[in-house]
Amino acid sequence: MGNNIGGNKKKTKVMKINGEILKLKTPVTTLDVVKDYPGHVLLESEAVKKFGVRAKPLKPEQELKPNKIYFLVELPLFPKEDISRVPRRVKSAVHMSAKDRLECLMLTRRSASDLSISKPNNGPIQLKMKLPRSLVQKMVEESKDETEVAEKIMDLCMPNSSYSS
Repeated sequence: MGNNIGGNKKKTKVMKINGEILKLKTPVTTLDVVKDYPGHVLLESEAVKKFGVRAKPLKPEQELKPNKIYFLVELPLFPKEDISRVPRRVKSAVHMSAKDRLECLMLTRRSASDLSISKPNNGPIQLKMKLPRSLVQKMVEESKDETEVAEKIMDLCMPNSSYSS
């Protein structure tokens, strides 16, 4: 019925995945705990809090510290790989630098986008162009209305234009 002063100073706690707690007297090593649980590892509670799933398991020879909490978890089993299967390596006879490959890739993408422009389209087309201010001012001054300015801008898109530089 009295107060318990300093009764658990030399014990450490190991919690299983099902919530069961093992109280162990220290000094005890990781190997002493996991020898009864094949395929399991011990994780420090602080490491789990900080790193989550990426927490590193304790080494077998590491001693558990008193008044600390550890987690006893089972490592997932990975499927065994077929050793007879050799990874396939492909060697190319074409020797290109990374810059050349990138340029080639950009050209193939550009040519594919150029083909998409040539599709027949019956509706209106919106086109954005950057024109020098002096050229636009010249076209506005030479034109009598907005329609004529628009026609001159359209002529810039066509080959053999009188305004092309």
